[in-house]
Amino acid sequence: MQHWARRLEQEIDGVMRIFGGVQQLREDVLFPSFLMGVEQFQIVSAMSKSSPTPTHPEIYKDNRNLFEVQENEPQKLVEKVAGDIESLLDRKVQALKKLADAAENFQKAHRWQDNIKEEDIMYYDAKADAELDDPESEDVERGSKASNLRLDFVEDSNFKNKVNYSYTAVQIPTDIYKGSTVILNELNWTEALENVFIENRRQDPTLLWQVFGSATGVTRYYPATPWRAPKKIDLYDVRRRPWYIQGASSPKDMVIIVDVSGSVSGLTLKLMKTSVCEMLDTLSDDDYVNVASFNEKAQPVSCFTHLVQANVRNKKVFKEAVQGMVAKGTTGYKAGFEYAFDQLQNSNITRANCNKMIMMFTDGGEDRVQDVFEKYNWPNRTVRVFTFSVGQHNYDVTPLQWMACANKGYYFEIPSIGAIRINTQEYLDVLGRPMVLAGKEAKQVQWTNVYEDALGLGLVVTGTLPVFNLTQDGPGEKKNQLILGVMGIDVALNDIKRLTPNYTLGANGYVFAIDLNGYVLLHPNLKPQTTNFREPVTLDFLDAELEDENKEEIRRSMIDGNKGHKQIRTLVKSLDERYIDEVMRNYTWVPIRSTNYSLGLVLPPYSTFYLQANLSDQILQVKYFEFLLPSSFESEGHVFIAPREYCKDLNASDNNTEFLKNFIELMEKVTPDSKQCNNFLLHNLILDTGITQQLVERVWRDQDLNTYSLLAVFAATDGGITRIFPNKAAEDWTENPEPFNASFYRRSLDNHGYVFKPPHQDALLRPLELENDTVGILVSTAVELSLGGRTLRPAVVGVKLDLEAWAEKFKVLASNRTHQDQPQKCGPSSHCEMDCEVNNEDLLCILIDDGGFLVLSNQNHQWDQVGRFFSEVDANLMMALYNNSFYTRKESYDYQAACAPQPQGNLGAAPRGVFVPTVADFLNLAWWTSAAAWSLFQQLLYGLISHSWFQADPAEAESNPEARESSCVMKQTQYYFGSVNASYNAIIDCGNCSRLFHAQRLTNTNLLFVVAEKPLCSQCEAGRLLQKETHSDGPEQCELVQRPRYRRGPHICFDYNATEDTSDCGRGASFPPSLGVLVSLQLLLLLGLPPRPQPQVYAYASRRL
Repeated sequence: MQHWARRLEQEIDGVMRIFGGVQQLREDVLFPSFLMGVEQFQIVSAMSKSSPTPTHPEIYKDNRNLFEVQENEPQKLVEKVAGDIESLLDRKVQALKKLADAAENFQKAHRWQDNIKEEDIMYYDAKADAELDDPESEDVERGSKASNLRLDFVEDSNFKNKVNYSYTAVQIPTDIYKGSTVILNELNWTEALENVFIENRRQDPTLLWQVFGSATGVTRYYPATPWRAPKKIDLYDVRRRPWYIQGASSPKDMVIIVDVSGSVSGLTLKLMKTSVCEMLDTLSDDDYVNVASFNEKAQPVSCFTHLVQANVRNKKVFKEAVQGMVAKGTTGYKAGFEYAFDQLQNSNITRANCNKMIMMFTDGGEDRVQDVFEKYNWPNRTVRVFTFSVGQHNYDVTPLQWMACANKGYYFEIPSIGAIRINTQEYLDVLGRPMVLAGKEAKQVQWTNVYEDALGLGLVVTGTLPVFNLTQDGPGEKKNQLILGVMGIDVALNDIKRLTPNYTLGANGYVFAIDLNGYVLLHPNLKPQTTNFREPVTLDFLDAELEDENKEEIRRSMIDGNKGHKQIRTLVKSLDERYIDEVMRNYTWVPIRSTNYSLGLVLPPYSTFYLQANLSDQILQVKYFEFLLPSSFESEGHVFIAPREYCKDLNASDNNTEFLKNFIELMEKVTPDSKQCNNFLLHNLILDTGITQQLVERVWRDQDLNTYSLLAVFAATDGGITRIFPNKAAEDWTENPEPFNASFYRRSLDNHGYVFKPPHQDALLRPLELENDTVGILVSTAVELSLGGRTLRPAVVGVKLDLEAWAEKFKVLASNRTHQDQPQKCGPSSHCEMDCEVNNEDLLCILIDDGGFLVLSNQNHQWDQVGRFFSEVDANLMMALYNNSFYTRKESYDYQAACAPQPQGNLGAAPRGVFVPTVADFLNLAWWTSAAAWSLFQQLLYGLISHSWFQADPAEAESNPEARESSCVMKQTQYYFGSVNASYNAIIDCGNCSRLFHAQRLTNTNLLFVVAEKPLCSQCEAGRLLQKETHSDGPEQCELVQRPRYRRGPHICFDYNATEDTSDCGRGASFPPSLGVLVSLQLLLLLGLPPRPQPQVYAYASRRL
């Protein structure tokens, strides 16, 4: 076994030494003579003795005068980048403060107009164009009011949109009546913001969206652009956006209690379930929440027994659990409130420690539970109580109003489905009172989590600043307590990424940033496949990487705002997510001042230094540049260039041939030293073009690839060159033209020796088709340079093995044959029991890589299975290798995956159930005049306009119309070499079906050589190891919340002010059902005509107060 392993090692080493020329192996390794014929061996001997082959490192050294070795100094680098990001964000902060101050002054100077009309206001309605396209829209029915401006737009690549820089645009939610007095006054005074927006952009042309989100629901943004109108009803409401919620109030500890007594049934219970889900959507990751139901007793609706972070996954658990609530028993307010207060008083858990509140949903009751409030909340009233009367009923609501008013809260009514969205978010006005009263102290800019921009900018963060109402009702009167809204300025993640070093850190170095929750702001693994428009993108640092104790310490230190440096040994996942490598990494981190962010830098030890080309000789530039021309490919090999931003005017293309053509055309007009170009990238690209050409000229061109059963040889470099020889082999080259995004390149840098990469095969796909000798196995290794005591790896070289030819060669190498041309004969003096060639009917001989994928086999019928996970080929043997510690398993979760949509039922994460009346109900005249019928009609009304208004924001579908996929969690499983390094023999015990196997790692490779007896019967089939990605619900949330990850909330909290006026604490609905309206609605429904949305008067009453 060891003898065969040695022969395999030497054969691989011999070929790689010839074509790769890498000097990082043992000096005592000789070129093989046992496999080649005499003539071939003489060629190798001549190359190794009389005329040594120039190596890749030697070619670099021969060109030593053309480059300099630069050093990455982690501490200086990370501090510089953090400073640049701070400066970028600070410019946005100055613009933000100017806007907020201006808005407060404009509103203070504004005179309220009771008789204002739509014709009095001129503005650009961002949704007007879409409404004009709809002949049944409200505005068209009204004759298209003249107040709407018609604008011309120009395409702007910065906004990825058509914009108009002379005007702002206004977006008003569909369920808000544009003609209401409150809205018209809001439009009137916010018009003055237009000039401030324009002046801000004049001073800083890099500004992106500037937005004012009003507490009335109006959004005014600059520059103007048409709204991304969905085909379904537009449910965008700025007050439910992550950035608005964060800016409008301090963090919250919320307990939601739901009355599930017997009187709560049918439609009322469904309204409550929907209301709770909508309430959960007003919470952010800075908030903590729990939900309980109560009748005579109170109990949590889910497995969460205490307050938990209101993150996406926890809210999903709540939403699913709420759907299972069942009404029974009698109402017991005391049980519900005592449970809620106990939850809020639990100090042994992580929580927001700021605003504390109880939200009670009920259909009504007589008990005021004053004794409970006296015991838990009075006299300080540190917990606010908000009460919600749900459904149409004749109960006395006075007790509910009293509870809210006596505990600094608010009373709301939700008579029907149309009132849910408005009334489950207006509690934010009450929470904003202490902020307004705190004045300048509360005027602090906060930066959000990452989220998807509603207007197509992509992933952004937003700086937010609350805008306060500074008016007074009269001389000496109390200060107004209303928050006017939130001002926001977007910063695209791509603009922040541009401040980070890209290519000097090498393929495996990177910059990342996290916030106080540990969520990544920047990270190469932040790649959401689809985004939920209503939720922020929350990828934890420990989920972006493979979690370990060292990274937990680093994460905690960064959240605490500390500086630090730590070298760790850790696991990394390959780019294609098939392999795990154990590597060394250096982590360095510093806080980004004036923000809640912290910046980190990760560098492998071999990326401490990098090459910087110095091609001052223009003649040499031209000479090397010629090797990029397609006319040179036939003799010098095909060249792929990395699609990088070499120059501003370079047109990008996903087709590398076209990109190269664009590049060549541009280079004929400009020089590598042009100011519009990145000189570092261009000089390094041209240098590597010349170096790889010299490799062709001095090494590859003189060799016969067929002699060594090679389909191709190749070299890829940090400078962005991938050269394939011969030219025709490029037709079957499937690796990424950007070396930094090629799995073989990154893995070769992280591993010593030779890395084998078989062709990828999915178990569900048909086997490989071995035709035309195009199926090959990549073998690559890093080029290591040592220059003046400084070590670096600027390139990767390799070969592509002909699969069929090397499969035959493998059988010979794993046999007792001493010469390729002489077949082995078995006799008394020669034993063939352990011979993979002669005894291939009884012996299975294979090479498996470090991920458990089949590379080579002595069984011809397995050749078309090369590249498959070996458990799919021989589950019994793979399980034995795993059980004997040859392989270790690593499981992780991908929280950014996209899955095909699942059929929607009435139960699920989203509240989709509606009340369905019986036939008897329809035949009962009394039912038609009931509250149930009224609410049902509203549901049907929304349903006519949209399939379901509870679905994810339609703007999300509009931003990606062809992708019907939804975000989901996928479980990933990878295998990597375990602790066993030596040769190992073992028996797979199964009675008469037992199998003996031998296994040994091949030195200097990522291969395991296994020789095993073929299975005698199928009775021993063990469990099959799975490697492919599978759909998952993720780790058990009920267990995770028991050991929450470390986080810190915002350092400011405004939850109390002694001067707060709590007298405004509730109101009833002014939207009673009308029999005439009901009949009209029914006729419209029967005719299939979409009725005009009714004015939601109750949506604005508090704003007028």
